[in-house]
Amino acid sequence: MDKLLLIIKREYLAKVRNKSFIVLTILSPILIVGMIALVVFLTQVNSDEKNLIAVLDESPFFANQFISGPEVSYIDLKNISLQEAKDSVASMGLYGLLHIPDESSIDEVSSEITFYSKKSPSMGVLGVLESKIQKRIREEKLEELGVSANQISNIGSSFQLRTSTYSGHTSLKGINEIKAAIGGGFGYLIMMFIIIYGAFVMRSVIEEKTSRIIEVIISSVKPFQLMLGKIIGTSLAGITQFIIWIISAGFLSVLVFYFMGIKVDLFSNGPNLDENTVRAIKEASESSETIQLYVNELMTFPWVTLFISFLLYFTLGYLIYSSIYAAIGAAVDNETDTQQFMFPVIMPLMLAIYVGFFSVFENPNGPIAVAFSLIPLTSPIVMLMRLPSGIGGDGVPWWQLITSVVLLILTFFLIVSFAAKIYRVGILMYGKKPTYKEIFKWLRYK
Repeated sequence: MDKLLLIIKREYLAKVRNKSFIVLTILSPILIVGMIALVVFLTQVNSDEKNLIAVLDESPFFANQFISGPEVSYIDLKNISLQEAKDSVASMGLYGLLHIPDESSIDEVSSEITFYSKKSPSMGVLGVLESKIQKRIREEKLEELGVSANQISNIGSSFQLRTSTYSGHTSLKGINEIKAAIGGGFGYLIMMFIIIYGAFVMRSVIEEKTSRIIEVIISSVKPFQLMLGKIIGTSLAGITQFIIWIISAGFLSVLVFYFMGIKVDLFSNGPNLDENTVRAIKEASESSETIQLYVNELMTFPWVTLFISFLLYFTLGYLIYSSIYAAIGAAVDNETDTQQFMFPVIMPLMLAIYVGFFSVFENPNGPIAVAFSLIPLTSPIVMLMRLPSGIGGDGVPWWQLITSVVLLILTFFLIVSFAAKIYRVGILMYGKKPTYKEIFKWLRYK
């Protein structure tokens, strides 16, 4: 036990004192927060820029239909020819020109409406224009059928289906997707952590093997103790780095956004609010009750259970995969030779992400989601996507959670025993690229 603790301490200190580890620990939060701040800043700048579109309306059907909004502003052109309008728009550098010709019917007009621009317009701008034109065509045809303006307004009213549980509690749309996304975030963190720090274990084994230091070490330490010490020591160093990242990134985010003055204040414009902004404020006020329901629902999430489960599944998942990484490092002489073994290791992690997002989102208690949340190589990710729904009741049944954890523990001991056999033989093998057939032979050695 003392030797194992010494190995863990040595691996931990070797990692945290490494210059690349220190640089990565310091720079990563700065780069991440900087990229987020840049994206937010560019989004704000982009939202402040409106596309200016000139409208040459020669028909009697689209009067007062093109009102400037948050995405597009319109300039009305009157009493000029189409060619003059094109030249004027091009010289002023506007986004484009919408030409509505004069025809006898709205069908003939709609078939001839053309948008001119210097380059291909974006789908967003075309969508805004097409929706306005389509709405006016629909209104005009209804008016031809004798439908009044009030009746048209009533016809166009939206409908939302109310949802409720049997007990009378309001059920919210999309809440299952939000829960799965939160669990998916935790699962994705586990996958990235396993890949990054599992590779650290593999590189550490390769470095000691190629430098022949390993021959001296195993003269006084059992290969199993050495492998387990490397896994635990590297994982502790990774957890230390992860905690530093969370604390420093959170502090930097608050600091950067405070000095950048990035905030949402719809009422700061005072009396200069335009019609669209006023409408947006009104809609936001009307939906405040719904927003509060979502906030209340998020507050009822089993956060404590989720964090405890995250630590449990991360620890077990990392121990399983890092054992495999250590065995791969012992079996090869350099990092290039590891490529033939990496895909089978990463494939279950990628499969878990895809299965989780495509299955858990739709049916968290479906057969596919349940099966992959029990399979040990995928359960650390898929089960975390299911756990935001809670444990017991309508959430994950207790027997599935317990079975998943027990299978993970048994799989860990099984894989560690196999990895130790590969590690014991491969750590002293030099100058030969092993095949899968040879590795299976190593597993049969007593």
